[in-house]
Amino acid sequence: MLEWWNNLGLAAQIFYCIAIPSTLVLLIQTLLMFLGLSGESDGFGDGDVDLDADVDADAPDGVFGNEDLPVDHDVSGLDGLRIFTVRGIIAFLVVFGWVGVVMESLGVALYISVPVAFVCGAAMMIALAFLFRGVMKLRGDGNLDNRNAIGKDAKVHLTIPPSRTGEGKVHLLLQGVYVEREAFTDDKEPIPTGSMVTVIGLIGENDLLVKRK
Repeated sequence: MLEWWNNLGLAAQIFYCIAIPSTLVLLIQTLLMFLGLSGESDGFGDGDVDLDADVDADAPDGVFGNEDLPVDHDVSGLDGLRIFTVRGIIAFLVVFGWVGVVMESLGVALYISVPVAFVCGAAMMIALAFLFRGVMKLRGDGNLDNRNAIGKDAKVHLTIPPSRTGEGKVHLLLQGVYVEREAFTDDKEPIPTGSMVTVIGLIGENDLLVKRK
């Protein structure tokens, strides 16, 4: 083992020193996540720390953390795209290290292997951020309060039958997230797809009562 290590070039040794520890940390993160043992204060927790923002003790601790997302948290825009997180940086190091190892083993020049490894690591970090934003959006939808839809405008996605004889579907912006909801109307005429309506009440907990705008 020692002979193998000594036979490696300096660049390959550096890549291995980056790849192996970061891979072990990533495995520990993943294991703790599935076991539900991660905490928001340790280095391996699910509570990703935004490294490009001020620390907020009351902020949500990430996608799989213990705290609920605030109901007005908008994960549909760029503010929901958390790139520089602990997990993201570890993913970057894993990909950067192993891509560098592979390219070194193929005899690729260092001035090529380092930029390629960097680009691959950055791509992984960004892809991970988009993946987590999608998960956050799904999770955030569970925290939406349909009562906040009353008084808002919506666009009919599926024709709403008249006089509550059936249900249609509408799209609207609710707490910063575009959502689809089932809708009824008391209007005597059906409201066709593409029409604008106003939410005037709720039917049960999830269905909306609307009228033509």
